Amino acid sequence: MRTTENSKSTSQWKADFKEAIRSREQLETILNTSIPDTGYPLFLPLPLVRKIKELGKDSPLWKQFIPSLEEEGSQGEVDPIGDHLHAKGSGIIHRYKNRLLFSPTEVCPVLCRYCFRKNELLSGDDTFKANSKALIHYLQAHPEVEEVILTGGDPLILSDDKLSDLLSELRAVNTVKMIRFHSRTPVILPSRIDETFIEMISSFTPRFDLITLVIHTNHTSEWTPEFLYALKKLKQTDLLLLSQSVLLKGVNDEVLDLKVLFNSLIKNGVKPYYLHHPDSVKGGMHFTLPLKEGQRVYQELKKEVSGFILPRYVIELPHGNGKTFAQRSSYENQWLTKDGRWMTWDHP
Repeated sequence: MRTTENSKSTSQWKADFKEAIRSREQLETILNTSIPDTGYPLFLPLPLVRKIKELGKDSPLWKQFIPSLEEEGSQGEVDPIGDHLHAKGSGIIHRYKNRLLFSPTEVCPVLCRYCFRKNELLSGDDTFKANSKALIHYLQAHPEVEEVILTGGDPLILSDDKLSDLLSELRAVNTVKMIRFHSRTPVILPSRIDETFIEMISSFTPRFDLITLVIHTNHTSEWTPEFLYALKKLKQTDLLLLSQSVLLKGVNDEVLDLKVLFNSLIKNGVKPYYLHHPDSVKGGMHFTLPLKEGQRVYQELKKEVSGFILPRYVIELPHGNGKTFAQRSSYENQWLTKDGRWMTWDHP
């Protein structure tokens, strides 16, 4: 039986989620400014909106989360990383031999304006319709899969009970050795990292070789005392804590911003893992900077942070061909047609 304190903390994150801003009218009222209707939905927790208002229109927070007319551009891909080419149905995407992606939910704690799946999730794409029973059958038929990566949406938006059920099902497949969560939730909705979650996830860490939590954060202006407290609790578990960030034009493409971010992560027990070159997604091309500019920023960053702190700078190759190291790539995006088809690429 849960304690009163645990029940209260569980209710808090659900209340924070329920009270999130979902309409332009609500957002305009709080920010006291007009917000364009770009055709893409919005979802913003109220504490985040208040912080965005405080920091203003030129802030990294405003640029990441507030709709912009630039989202109406026609360039870019609906499926920029080739999810559909490797989709197996029921929320399963199997791109690499020993690991696969599973999307247990299409829901996120916030809708980022640069999201590489913003078109797919908007359309109610069947690719992300989860079926855990189908996942188990697939894993039993593919014993080469050792790691299941939970993506979405955001898997930590699921309740503890649902996560526990899913992890129990995965543990019953003896070839599955590792679990990885990719999540924005600890930063955006830190109340989710409550005592019941810590108890639940701690009960599973001895049952797998490794459970990893990859926390998505792009700029320290996203951080709050509540997030730092959530990290403190997460560090008490046996989870491997990693981070991933996206290099976004006008948001975090300054060396100093990245230096502060990655040094702050390592200081708080999180190993920087990936720095993604932005995916060429329709509705998000205004966040894209030239690869040569990204390589310049990364080379300068290497001079500013220790090697063990430096994340891997990666880029997704077109047509679902996976990641490659961006700092060594000569790949450049060249538009062939208005629908954003790639003309050339090379694989180093």
